[in-house]
Amino acid sequence: MPAAGSKGAPKNPGELKDDTNSSREEKQILMRALSSPPFGQYRVWWSLGDSKYAGTALLVKKCFKPKVSFSLDSKASKHEPDGRVILAEFETFRLLNTYSPNNGWKDEENSFQRRRKWDKRLLEFVVKSLDKPLIWCGDLNVSHEEIDVSHPEFFSAAKQNGYVPPNAEDCGQPGFTLAERKRFGAILKEGKLIDAYRYLHKDKDMECGFSWSGNPIGKYRGKRMRIDYFIVSEKLKDRIRSCEMHGRGIELEGFYGSDHCPVSLELSEAISDSV
Repeated sequence: MPAAGSKGAPKNPGELKDDTNSSREEKQILMRALSSPPFGQYRVWWSLGDSKYAGTALLVKKCFKPKVSFSLDSKASKHEPDGRVILAEFETFRLLNTYSPNNGWKDEENSFQRRRKWDKRLLEFVVKSLDKPLIWCGDLNVSHEEIDVSHPEFFSAAKQNGYVPPNAEDCGQPGFTLAERKRFGAILKEGKLIDAYRYLHKDKDMECGFSWSGNPIGKYRGKRMRIDYFIVSEKLKDRIRSCEMHGRGIELEGFYGSDHCPVSLELSEAISDSV
C-alpha cells in the first residue's frame, strides 16, 4: 500500500493512500480485515513508500505499549525512504522490522551503492544496540550461505543481459553475491546475533527451507532462496522454541499469491529476571 497523499504532494508515511477510487477500495478491504478477529486485539503501525514499491507494517497487541520509530537512527519524526524500517522498543528488548533494498545488478546509485550504504547503517545500528536484546525480522534480501538457496551454482552465475560487474564479489543473483553475504555475516558477528531458523535447522530442506520462490514459469521455476529472517541476539538463543517457513514446494503451497511465504518465530517465556 502507498502512503497517503496525491502524486507530487507531501506524503504521510503513517497513513494509507485513499484519494483515488482504487486506493479507497483497497484501504476499505484492508481495514475490514484488520477489524476482524483476531486483528481487533492489535494496534497497527505503517511505514509506507510513495508508491506500491516498498513499506512495512507492525501489529502489536494493544496491551503492550512499545515506543515506535521509523528510522535506524531512532528519530521518531523521521521515516526511512520507501518506509523500510519500523523499530519498536519494549521494556526488555527491541524489535526491528526491515525491508532491505534489493542489491540490483550493477554498480549504480540505486543498486550496489544503495545496498552497501544500507548494510553499513545496519552494522552501525546493531553495534550501538548491544545494550538490549534485539529481534530483527523481515525481508532482508540476502541468502547468507549456500545452504540458503536451492541451486547455488545457478544463483552464483546469474547475470542480467550478460553484464558482469568489475568486482567478482558483486557477481551473481542479487541477494547471493559474495559481497552481500560477507557484509551480512559481519552484521551478525559484530551485533552478536543468531539466525533463528538456521540455529534450529542445520540441514538443507529442499521442500520447506526457503522463503522466496522464482517465477513458476521460465528459468527461475523451482529456484528458491531464504531471504526472510528472524535474527535474534545471542542471549535469546536458548529461548528459541521454533522458527519455521510456512511455504513449501515449487508449486508455492502456502505462498498465498506472493513470491514470499510467511516466516514465524516462537520464543519461550523469560525466566526470573532474564529477558
